[in-house]
Amino acid sequence: MPLPSPVPRPDRRALLRYAVVLAAAVPLAACSAAEDPLAAQARAGNNKNYIAGDGSVEEYAPESRGEAVRVSGTTYDGDAVDSADWAGQVTVLNFWYAACAPCRVEAPHLAELSAEFAEEVRFVGVNVRDEQATAAAFERTFGIEYPSMPDRDGAILLAMTDFVPPQAVPTTLVIDKRGRVAARILGVAEKSTLKTLIADRVAETA
Repeated sequence: MPLPSPVPRPDRRALLRYAVVLAAAVPLAACSAAEDPLAAQARAGNNKNYIAGDGSVEEYAPESRGEAVRVSGTTYDGDAVDSADWAGQVTVLNFWYAACAPCRVEAPHLAELSAEFAEEVRFVGVNVRDEQATAAAFERTFGIEYPSMPDRDGAILLAMTDFVPPQAVPTTLVIDKRGRVAARILGVAEKSTLKTLIADRVAETA
């Protein structure tokens, strides 16, 4: 009766190589699974240092709106902007920059609403990053005709930190006829939502 064939012993060097490969692969897989979108965004360098808002909408009752905002600056075209001139008119203040993906999503909505409410509402952009040529190209692409102020030094953003988180771009504020923040959208301003917020402020008595 033939003896059973001996069980081959594993190649220790092959096992060692396998263990090394497995050890390297497991942490890599863990990083990929656990990596959040912000980490990927930072690594890619797109939208770096700015975080899209969560899309939340907040309205403020008239009695809780506090004092009128104080904002001043100069548009890309060289025109002075002062929030003291906004009294008696609803104003939409939008914080944006050209490479911001959510900003590109909401831009057509803002363009359409600015045209729809042209007689009643002032629209003003605050660009937190771009040079004039980049901002102008964005505005041409999306048909935006209202002015924007550059804010690369963060002065306007700093003045509005009670309402605009420093890294939440885009953010859109609806300012009432007394110059007070009446509503805020963090993230993409959906057209129907923003239209309702604007219309409600227009209907308010000053």
